[in-house]
Amino acid sequence: MQASLKKILGGRGGWTGILVLAAIILVAFPLTMDIFRLNLAGKYLTYAFVAIGLVMLWGYGGVLSLGQGVFFGLGGYCMAMFLKLEASDPESTKIQSTPGIPDFMDWNQLTAVPWFWEPFHSLTFTIIAIFVVPALFAYFIGAAMFKRRVGGVYFAIITQAIAAILTILIIGQQGYTGGANGMTDLKTLLGWDIRTDSAKYILYFATCAFLLGSIVVLRWVLGTKFGRLLLAMRDREDRVRFSGYDVANFKIFVFCLAAAFSALGGALFTLQVGFMSPSFVGIVPSIEMVIFTAVGGRMSLVGAVYGALLVNAGKTVFSETFPELWLLAMGGLFIAVVMFFPNGLAGLQEKYGPMLSQRLKSILANRKRLRAWQQEAPDATASKEYVVELPQSPAPSSSEPLKTAEAR
Repeated sequence: MQASLKKILGGRGGWTGILVLAAIILVAFPLTMDIFRLNLAGKYLTYAFVAIGLVMLWGYGGVLSLGQGVFFGLGGYCMAMFLKLEASDPESTKIQSTPGIPDFMDWNQLTAVPWFWEPFHSLTFTIIAIFVVPALFAYFIGAAMFKRRVGGVYFAIITQAIAAILTILIIGQQGYTGGANGMTDLKTLLGWDIRTDSAKYILYFATCAFLLGSIVVLRWVLGTKFGRLLLAMRDREDRVRFSGYDVANFKIFVFCLAAAFSALGGALFTLQVGFMSPSFVGIVPSIEMVIFTAVGGRMSLVGAVYGALLVNAGKTVFSETFPELWLLAMGGLFIAVVMFFPNGLAGLQEKYGPMLSQRLKSILANRKRLRAWQQEAPDATASKEYVVELPQSPAPSSSEPLKTAEAR
């Protein structure tokens, strides 16, 4: 019973937990939310791709990255480039000085699409680039760091610096990236209008399907020898190295894997929201993505999804109610989780799971004993009529009436 409760509450991504999550996001959310709130939930689920990647990288691999927003943004920008080129056909941009190019390029006096934009006219190339570009970028960073045994807090600071550098680069190259405004006014995907309510429903369910599929894939990876080696590297890296394994290559691989899943989330985010900007690439969003994983549980794939949903929902509520205090609330939440719940929501079952299981087992056992007692009791007992015999006074003798008459 305790194992079943562990799976339902998150565990480490058991099948029961995945089915419960699927029921919530595929059935409960669409039935209880309007299209606006459902679109918000879909946006939150795109962040969950980063969170499950961090479960692999941070929770199992022991490598904390504070720059996952970089890969989320790269995947989003790859998709945005394709959508922007499709929205910039000569008919739609005929009022520009140079029709047929994105509007921000025209504003910055460009007269032709840059060479590195040209391949993004193809959707096939775009889909490949969504995974390959972030993975290659992660490979170069990982090879430069892990081959030199740079890890721990130093690696976290370096990834944070990379996020800041990329944000500055995107903003500075306004003619090629859209600058601080990003890429906006993304309308269609192969002629399909992604702004309609029906399209938002389809994109939401597509996001859910990709997320559940990603969880299944990562759960399978964790069940292989590679997953066991990740745990061994996290706990005893020197022993793994002395056993003949190349620890650096394993870290590079899991770093690239987390980057690819983060990029997939960024691409789906662009489709659902309809724009992409450097505000999703920098230091602040990268730290928020770590908070998602910490709150949900850095050892639980399913818990990381719940963490992304809860933190973003709380962020929306706080920003609507207390717009000046929501950043402080986010920071306080992270500190509280690290101090009091180091294993996140999924770790609560380790603390309270045995007590709840024992209580539930006791309740079920008491009910079972009660039903057994009721079945064993004879039916006649319930319908038996009890006759109450009242004490009767002795019958008067024949002389008593005469005495009474004489007394009169």
